[in-house]
Amino acid sequence: MATKKQWYKLDNAGVLYSALQREEYSAVYRFSAVMTEPVDPAALQKAIDAVLPRFPGFAVRIRRGVFWYYFEPNNAPGPSLKEDVADPCQPFRFHEDAGWLIRFYRYENRISFEAFHALSDGAGAIAFFRTLLAEYLPVGEGILNWPEPPRREELEDAYARYAGPAARRLPLMKRAYQNLGQAEPFYTFHVTMGFVPLDKLREKARSYGVSVTEYLAAALLWVLAEKQRRENYHRMLPVTLAVPVNLRPWFPSETLRNFLVTVQPGFDPALGEYRFAEVAAQVRHYMRLHISPQEMRAQITRNVRYQSNTALQLLPRVVKNSIVAYHYRTRGVRPYSATFTNPGAIPVPEAMEPHIHHMEVVLGQATVPRPHVASVSYGNIMEITVAGTQADAETERDFFRFLVREGLPVRIESNRSNP
Repeated sequence: MATKKQWYKLDNAGVLYSALQREEYSAVYRFSAVMTEPVDPAALQKAIDAVLPRFPGFAVRIRRGVFWYYFEPNNAPGPSLKEDVADPCQPFRFHEDAGWLIRFYRYENRISFEAFHALSDGAGAIAFFRTLLAEYLPVGEGILNWPEPPRREELEDAYARYAGPAARRLPLMKRAYQNLGQAEPFYTFHVTMGFVPLDKLREKARSYGVSVTEYLAAALLWVLAEKQRRENYHRMLPVTLAVPVNLRPWFPSETLRNFLVTVQPGFDPALGEYRFAEVAAQVRHYMRLHISPQEMRAQITRNVRYQSNTALQLLPRVVKNSIVAYHYRTRGVRPYSATFTNPGAIPVPEAMEPHIHHMEVVLGQATVPRPHVASVSYGNIMEITVAGTQADAETERDFFRFLVREGLPVRIESNRSNP
C-alpha cells in the first residue's frame, strides 16, 4: 500500500519569511560557539548526523504549493560541514544544496550554525545548537537527549494554539527614520562584533534603572537619533526599533518552531532635546507596558486571522506573496529604524562550560541596506553584532563608541577592511 507523504504546514512567521524570499534575500540568522580548542571536522560532522534526526523541524525542504509553501522531510544526504565564509548568512535558494535550509561551518575554533528563519526562531535554534555542541564534545548529559524520539509538542504551531477571540487592528505607525545606506554589491555582508564584560554591562544598565536589553535598545535609539540629526533632516522623524519577544515565558509551549512577536520602543526627537537617561526610561516604560499577555495574545490572534482569511486562502501563492511582501514593507520596514534582538544567555551543562570560550549571534541582512543588531551572552561575555549590506560603518562606529564613552570596555572584531 502506498503511504501518504508527510508534510508540515508553515507557522505564521514561516509564511512571512517564505513570502519575502528572493534570489538575493533570505531571512537568515547564525549562532556560533568559539571553542577553547580547534574544531575536529570529523567529530563535528558525526555529531550533526547523529543529532539532526532528533529535530525533524530542521530536517526539511520547502515546497511550493499552488496556494501555500509547505515543508516536507528532507531525506537527501547532508547537510555537510563546510569551511567558513567571509560573508555569512547568504541567502538560501530552495533548489540548491539538496534543498537544505540549515548550514554548518567551522573555522579554527569556531562552530557556526545558520538557519532559514521560516524553520524556527532563536529559542528553537539555540535548543538545537546546544544539543549539537553537547554531542560534539561529548560530555555526557546533553540538552535534549537525541536518541529519544522528538515530542509532538516540539512541532506544534503555538501561534494557532494560543490565538484568542480578540484581535484589534494595530494603529498605523508613523514612518520612522530609515537609516539607509548605499547598498554594497551582492553578496557583501559586513559584520562587526563588540565584546563587553557582562557584569559591567549589567552594572551600567542598573545605574539607569533598566535591564541589559532595555539599555542596549536605548543606546541604539540614541545613536540613530544623533545620526539623523547630523544628516540635517529638515524634519526629524521618530526613531523606532523592532524588538522580537520570545512568547514562551507567557504562553507555555515546548515548540521549537517560531513563537515570537515584536514590540516597538522608540522616541520622537522632533519633540525636543532628550537626555540619554530619559530615552532609557522611555524604553523601560514602553517595554514593561506593552509586553503583556493581553497585548501579545491580541497580536498573535491578529496574525493568525490574517493568515487564515478566506479570501487570502483562495488566492494563488504568487499573488499571496506579493500581498504579504507589500504588507511587510508598509508595516514591517517603514515604521522602524532598525531591528534589535537579544536572545539572552545561552546556558549549557557545567561539564560543557570549560570547552566553550564565548558565543556569537548574527542576524542576517535586512530587506533594505541598513544594519540589524543582535546580542547574546555566555558566561561573562556579552557579544553584540551590527551587521548589514550597507557600505558605510557609521552606525556600528557610533554604537560602540557610545558604549566606550559610557565607561564600558569593548573589544571589536569585524570582517570590514576598515571597520
